[in-house]
Amino acid sequence: EVQLVESGGGLVQAGGSARLSCAASGFDLDDYVIAWFRQAPGKEREGVSGISMNDGITYYADSVKGRFTISTDNAKNTVYLQMSSLKPEDRAWYYCAAGLLISPQAIAQAGPPYYGMDFWGKGTLVTVSS
Repeated sequence: EVQLVESGGGLVQAGGSARLSCAASGFDLDDYVIAWFRQAPGKEREGVSGISMNDGITYYADSVKGRFTISTDNAKNTVYLQMSSLKPEDRAWYYCAAGLLISPQAIAQAGPPYYGMDFWGKGTLVTVSS
């Protein structure tokens, strides 16, 4: 059974940091792009960051570039999103997703309903207090 399980969300003060984790199982991650999306109330889902597990190529949305870092622990089949200098506008549900036929750079152009992804986690909520 394919599973993507996010953790690490919670309440963070503006300017603070948080690390999200995405534990993957049930498929061979080496062939996939693992991405983080977020969705704030009343807003479109946004691709925040992604990494190709095969060659390590990464993608960051302009809104998080320089503040967020995506990384992997291949031994644990886990992908992390380190978030720093958090802003109130970073408040959202954060979702981990896996896509087989998408490049990291294509995340920006991916749209609904599936945003180029094959599997999704259930999400973790990040709240940033001002």
